[in-house]
Amino acid sequence: MICYQLTVSKILMYAVPGSTPEDATPEVTANFTFMVPKKEISMVPDMGKWKRSQAYADYMGFILTLNEALKGKKLTCEYKVSETVEKLLDLLGTLDRWINETPPVDQPSRFGNKAYRTWYAKLDQEAEALVAAVLPADRQAAAPEIAVYLKESVGNSTRIDYGTGHEAAFAAFLCCLCKVGALRVDDQLAIVFKVFNRYLHVMRKLQRTYRMEPAGSQGVWGLDDFQFLPFIWGSSQFIDHPTLEPRHFIDERVVNEHHQDYMFLECIKFINECKALDPELWNISAVPTWSKVNQGLIRMYKAECLEKFPVIQHFKFGSLLSIQPAKP
Repeated sequence: MICYQLTVSKILMYAVPGSTPEDATPEVTANFTFMVPKKEISMVPDMGKWKRSQAYADYMGFILTLNEALKGKKLTCEYKVSETVEKLLDLLGTLDRWINETPPVDQPSRFGNKAYRTWYAKLDQEAEALVAAVLPADRQAAAPEIAVYLKESVGNSTRIDYGTGHEAAFAAFLCCLCKVGALRVDDQLAIVFKVFNRYLHVMRKLQRTYRMEPAGSQGVWGLDDFQFLPFIWGSSQFIDHPTLEPRHFIDERVVNEHHQDYMFLECIKFINECKALDPELWNISAVPTWSKVNQGLIRMYKAECLEKFPVIQHFKFGSLLSIQPAKP
């Protein structure tokens, strides 16, 4: 875990002028060569390449560094909102507006409304321009590479489904923005509380509007049909909370009272509105501390999402998230 956190700490450190260690140089310099990401995991034996890759180290480091930053913090706490974060919120607002402009069509099947494909085609066409608007002037060459992760993060237009692989693509999108210096160390809380939270709301609107199927027959292995990361980061928010324990999140009164402060409870509220809680969530409510919940969810995320071929076969690798072996 420590090596992952060091990896991404370097990524974030490089993003801040004057804070690069004397013995290191930024990964993304002015003459850096970007590339359009592509699939590298085509067979189950290829999964070893993924787990040894620089992409895996950077991705896990990104998740764990943010997890650490969120400990004990409410969604409503005060934090810096940078110009880049504002631009990302505008980008997500554009995706939200396109949903309003693309209503569902009448069709025989209940699930997978084909209007989603019209919505997605718009994103496919505009993604590079949307990403370019977020990037610094001297990093515009990164737009085609980073835009791939944005397009991968909203679901599959053929199957009209969405799952943890798509969610991972959005985290990869944010990680890439850190690596090119668009997002910085002091953006950590805003990355999750503003940008990722807004992304969640847009994805929930997509899922409801177009009746998207959960990707994979098992959804997210018993937590939620579509998401995983907000449970990890949301449980970190609760660590060392003076009164709220894991057993409290199954209490609807607690959820209604505190969901605006805690991402975990916002997820529970959304699930309660759509269906009953899954058995895995009931099991989590019996864990004695939020710290143990958080550690268990990280292990579960690695085992059930990042180490599953059906999820990772769709992940794409470029110059920023590389399939090459991680540097020691």
